[in-house]
Amino acid sequence: MSVPALDASSVIEPIRQLAEAGGAGVLCVITHVEGPSYRPLGAMMAVMDDGRRVGTLSSGCVEADIALHAGKALESGAPYTVRYGKGSPFADIVLPCGGGLEIMLVPRPDVAVLQELLAHHLARQACVLEVSQRSGNICAVPEGRTGWTGDVFSVAIEPEIYFFIFGKGPETSTFAGLVQAAGYPNLVLSPDEETLAAVAAAGCATRHLTHAHCPEGLGIDNRSAVVLFFHDHEWEPPILAQALASDALYIGAQGSMRAAEMRRMELHRLGVSDDALARLKGPIGLVPSVRDARKLAVSVLAEVLSL
Repeated sequence: MSVPALDASSVIEPIRQLAEAGGAGVLCVITHVEGPSYRPLGAMMAVMDDGRRVGTLSSGCVEADIALHAGKALESGAPYTVRYGKGSPFADIVLPCGGGLEIMLVPRPDVAVLQELLAHHLARQACVLEVSQRSGNICAVPEGRTGWTGDVFSVAIEPEIYFFIFGKGPETSTFAGLVQAAGYPNLVLSPDEETLAAVAAAGCATRHLTHAHCPEGLGIDNRSAVVLFFHDHEWEPPILAQALASDALYIGAQGSMRAAEMRRMELHRLGVSDDALARLKGPIGLVPSVRDARKLAVSVLAEVLSL
């Protein structure tokens, strides 16, 4: 009987679930890509000892077979590499993209190392997983790139983009719902109880705004996006002025060209420098002049991810 894959929208989820299971499973890592590939070099998947799968390494072509190999790795206790596509001995398993994949299977990875990686990720710190091809030993180091160094393969794990979404109304709730559905961490800040209730029902974290400001202690960092969806633009300047003083990856606000110009004039009056104002996006989104909340949400999310 086939075992369905678990949802793993987060890049860290295979490591998280292996850590919670006490390492009882196999960590599977793409260590070589030839030609086109559905997943990038360093992508990870976990196969638990009961056969459950966390994450994907293809468009569904190889996961079931990987689970079979994972069972063998658990039995032997030794790591090994399996190849699919170009140069593979498994002629019956074809990759539709026409490329080639090599995947290293590491049985029962060290739980202490998995927990260390999780701690760095929770603290929104970049970290690197190193895996020895010969022994299967793993360790966590603070710096490095995804790829090979001798017989050690490294996977750079970056903090995920965190979305701080300010606003009210359908644009706010639609964008927040899309971000939540895509699996990105987020916080919705709104003065409107109806908006907060709508996004909370979608699973988003919420915070009630009582006045126009960017609350202290949010932890906005260089992997954060600050997006405003206000029709009452008087809410925007104090929030944006504080956000522009942060290291946020993306800062943008909904509105027309005229609204964007008025916004910049007000921010300049508040003492925001020209260099800081140059970071402000508006109108936001890759698609110009969007008036539909769904299209705007997709357009803005695509703009953030394009960075």
